[in-house]
Amino acid sequence: MQKIILWFFFMKIGIDNCNKDSRLFGISKSERKQSISKVGTLPSFVNESSGLCKATKGNLYTINDGGGKTELYELDSVGNFKNSIFINNSKNTDWEEIAKDDKENIYIGDFGNNNNDRTDLVIYKYNPEKDSVSKINFIYGDQMEIPYKKENRNFDCEAFFWKNDSLFLFSKNRGDKLVKMYALPDKAGVYKIYPKAKRQINAQITAATISPDAKTYLLLSYGKLYIFGIEKGQINFEKPIGCIKLSLKQAEAITFITNSELMISNEQGELYKLTIFPTTEK
Repeated sequence: MQKIILWFFFMKIGIDNCNKDSRLFGISKSERKQSISKVGTLPSFVNESSGLCKATKGNLYTINDGGGKTELYELDSVGNFKNSIFINNSKNTDWEEIAKDDKENIYIGDFGNNNNDRTDLVIYKYNPEKDSVSKINFIYGDQMEIPYKKENRNFDCEAFFWKNDSLFLFSKNRGDKLVKMYALPDKAGVYKIYPKAKRQINAQITAATISPDAKTYLLLSYGKLYIFGIEKGQINFEKPIGCIKLSLKQAEAITFITNSELMISNEQGELYKLTIFPTTEK
């Protein structure tokens, strides 16, 4: 019965359109055409895929959500298992996202914080060449009490990406509809971070990714994909481009493959390929 209720919930979200978001963003109504298809199924031991990023040879890396093994899984483009990498000196309290920089370092975000009560938030920086791990620890400077009251719990995160020696984090807006963007250095240390920007978004953010040409970044939610432009190399909320409706159940992982092609996985073990075409104005 619970599975039926969850299925109905996510299908209901998927049916929701982007009209409210387009008005909220102040963008003209447009049709951003896309093609999406299921390309494969993940291995059974990847039972809660919670992050995706590109690997070599057209493959993908993914991780399991909180409580899973401290392993990075390499898959081919249709979800077949290729390899696993043990991430030493780490713990999977609530792994929620992965990203990669231009030197092939991989970042694993152990920052899931449903109850807003964690004091051990960390991003693991894994160097494949040296098989070494360093820790980027942080706390939210704007969180005044631990835990927060339930209606104000907006210090959870499931989405980030890397750009120019920095990591950009986006809150999962549980307590209100404000998504907060934070930034911190990609180097080991202990940091207190504060919001760099805020924007109202009508869905909880579950993943983020930046395009290879660094001109676009995307925020994934349950049922929608939000698109933002990047001008002069600055990451902010100042250039919303559009919103795409999706019906992919509990999708919590996304990564660009090319500037127009993306891979998306959900916690039901399905792998999808999404191609976004140019916008046509109405």
